[in-house]
Amino acid sequence: MVVLALLLLINLAFSTVFIARWEGPITPVAADYVERAIKKAKRENGTLFILVLNTPGGLMESMRSIIQSFEVAPFPVVVYVYPPGGRAASAGAIITLAADIAAMAPETNIGAAHPVFATPTDQNGEKREKGRDVMMEKVLQDTLAFVRAIAKEKGRNVEIAEKMVRESISLTADEALKLRVIDLIAHDINDLIEKLNGRKVTKLGKVFTIETTNKNIVTIKPSVREQFLKILTNPTVAYLLLMIGFYGIFFELYNPGAIIPGVVGAISLLLGLYGLSVISINWLGLLLIILGVLFFILELLTPSFGALAVGGTLSIILGSLMLIEEGSPYGDLSKKLILSVSLFSALFFLSVGYLGMEAQRKKKLTGAEGMIGEEGEVLTDFKEGKGKVFVHGEIWNAESKEELKKGDKIKVVGVKGLTLIVEKV
Repeated sequence: MVVLALLLLINLAFSTVFIARWEGPITPVAADYVERAIKKAKRENGTLFILVLNTPGGLMESMRSIIQSFEVAPFPVVVYVYPPGGRAASAGAIITLAADIAAMAPETNIGAAHPVFATPTDQNGEKREKGRDVMMEKVLQDTLAFVRAIAKEKGRNVEIAEKMVRESISLTADEALKLRVIDLIAHDINDLIEKLNGRKVTKLGKVFTIETTNKNIVTIKPSVREQFLKILTNPTVAYLLLMIGFYGIFFELYNPGAIIPGVVGAISLLLGLYGLSVISINWLGLLLIILGVLFFILELLTPSFGALAVGGTLSIILGSLMLIEEGSPYGDLSKKLILSVSLFSALFFLSVGYLGMEAQRKKKLTGAEGMIGEEGEVLTDFKEGKGKVFVHGEIWNAESKEELKKGDKIKVVGVKGLTLIVEKV
């Protein structure tokens, strides 16, 4: 008993409250970030997870992935809509409803969760319009059922939760608290942690009593990879990258050998396709690495004074960062290793390309062309501009416009078949 009591005290002493922050649309990047943060909290003996959220909404699939991460977390999950002036709209509203404890800061709002299509309504035909309406009704009913289940499970106001989806109503923090959509209002993160202390949460068949007094607090920031992907998934950025990719490749095809437009265009096209969710993150990483290797090979075949090698290095670095997921159970791949391998590859291919260019510039030492510039000696007096010479250890027939005598020193200035064109030195 004493040992168990000591273990319990040690566990409480070293337990940690983990805080993650997400501002922006709910995308696959947001889902990956939340999943990674919850896994980290689980590995490091976390007792409470807080997601500070400010979002206009986003993708339904990403929203469901985040909620699934909440449900399997072995500790209470809190969603806190912050800062003042922020919001949890659309998919963000449903994420907040799905938390074990939902909190908002003053001057924030929640709601407007009616599902919409990512593309504008089609106007080309009544039949297709009806089909779209049927599809929208299916999506709406599916979302309503999902929200009802969440609200009932978390003890929230089912009727208001439905209205957020069906009628797109939006509530202030005070209204949401009064209508039992959220559990509390906190002015900042410190106020939230203080108000959470002592609250009880039933989850996974257990009753958790939240203890936040003298707890270690750890903030999990988005990684460099996640911040970069967050920028790529911005619709404006993704569209611009896609257009830059098309124009870059077009100019390269129109003016072969320009190199830079082709390199920039190819990389931008792949990044734009990911930003528009056409390809997955794994395909993006793989294609960028393949593109980088292709650039290196082209640098050998068509020396570009380093442009292709630089493009290949950038492509491989980006591809490696995209391909290796943060928080892998097998350990993270060192960014120093990625940078070192990429730079080594660039230096290797640049060196090989440089040596190839030098070899092309170097004077040929074999064949007829290799004889030009060689010096020798006249073996016989030239008659009518013709005679024999000794050059490079061999006797050759030769022609010259000058009068040459036996023993004169000559230099080869040209080759005509098996006859050397010489002149007197």
